[in-house]
Amino acid sequence: MAIHELSALLWRERELLDLLTFKLEEEQLLLTAGKSRWLPHGTREVEQVLGHLSKAGLARAVEVAAVAEQWGLPAESSLGELASSAPEEAWADVLSSHLNAMQQQTATIKELRDSNEQFLRAAVRSTQETMADLKPAAGTYDSHGRTGSQGRTADSTPSRLFDQQL
Repeated sequence: MAIHELSALLWRERELLDLLTFKLEEEQLLLTAGKSRWLPHGTREVEQVLGHLSKAGLARAVEVAAVAEQWGLPAESSLGELASSAPEEAWADVLSSHLNAMQQQTATIKELRDSNEQFLRAAVRSTQETMADLKPAAGTYDSHGRTGSQGRTADSTPSRLFDQQL
């Protein structure tokens, strides 16, 4: 029966949403700890989970259409419409539970995504400010052949320390 297959696919999709939540939380931990070296790995893992979710969503759409046709509904019916039109209350409860859980997971994922985006923007802004501070001040040559910026001498330029291992 297509409804059993649909329920199994919904469980799989929920597991993938949980995994995506975990991967986004991992990314957030990397961002807050300043471990930007590992961000490409974390981002790649998030993208892999998103690819699996895309395939699962397509499989779910196919099964929803099959169940909808069996129940006399339009093939393009939503999961919510299936739940409200289920011929047995047990299936209505199962589908409603899946739908509610997936909506909650999606809201959590959106919050994590937005939070991670804010962390990334702050990191980019901080990096840009640091880079701007490191640029030598544009100056001109004076009559003695020394560079100086509006009366600044070489002695007034602040020293900078760099980690040689970076």
